[in-house]
This record gives sequence, C-alpha cells and structure tokens, in this order.
Amino acid sequence: MAGPDQRRGALVREAATEGGSQPEEKQPPRRRQRVAPNRSRKRSPKPPSDKRSHVCSVRLNDDEKTLLSSAAAAARTTLPAFLARSGMAAAHDLDNTAAAIAGHREMVSELFAARRHLGRVGTNLNQITRAINSGGQPEELDAVLAAVGRAVDRVQAATDHLLDQT
Repeated sequence: MAGPDQRRGALVREAATEGGSQPEEKQPPRRRQRVAPNRSRKRSPKPPSDKRSHVCSVRLNDDEKTLLSSAAAAARTTLPAFLARSGMAAAHDLDNTAAAIAGHREMVSELFAARRHLGRVGTNLNQITRAINSGGQPEELDAVLAAVGRAVDRVQAATDHLLDQT
C-alpha cells in the first residue's frame, strides 16, 4: 500500500502483499535522440593572395563543351576549376605544351598542303582525261598517277598521325 513516508514526506510504494506482484512504476517513454544530419565539411577559406579574382571568358562549341565537361566530371571537379587547373598545368610545362600545339599546327598545315596538292592533281587528271577522250595519249599520265599516289600517301600519313594522337 502506498502512503506518506513519515520521514521524507514522499509517497512510499510498498507491495500489497509480501512476495506478491509489485506495482509497476510508470516510466515516461524514452524519446529517441535526433541524429544530426551529416553536414559537409567546409574547407577553410583561401587567403586573399590565393583567391581567384580574375574572370576569363571561354567560348566552346557543343563538342568541345561535352568533351571538357566529361573530363571535369571524371576529375570530380567543376568545368571552370578543370579549365583553370589544366591551363595552369600547361603553363607550368611549356615544353610539352609548345610541342603539343606545334604538333597540331604541323598537322593542320600538312593537311592543307595535301589538299592543295590533291587540287592540282585533280586539275591534271581532268586535262589527261580530256586528252584521252579526244584520241590522244598524254605523256604526263605516269607523272600524274605518281603524284596521285604521293598525295594519297601524304593524306594517309597525316590521318594516321592524327588518329594516333587521340
């Protein structure tokens, strides 16, 4: 039986019968603790001397943007950060950068030269065809066919070189 405790002035809970069941104390339901959401850790801010304050605008076509965006995603960075880091890496290694740019320039000039050469050969082939159709046997036939072979070889070599770079 519960009754006032004479010494403390608080209720004392005693068993109704000795050895019998005890009255259950009601405990307040436990509250689940809230788990704080995982907050991303922020980097400490850059010192003012390292902050990038200059903006450079770059124009890209669709293919270039797609290629650079996928490269940036593979590097797990944004496109502007990728461009900045790639540019800085190229600027720090000028020998390789100059060689790569020179390689592209040489390739482009070689392809333009091959195109000019093929244009001249095409003109010669037209003249030979006209001569053959009028009943003649042009003496330049072997020279023109050799020039066609050389032009085809130059275009093939330039194409192979271009494919090896990619």
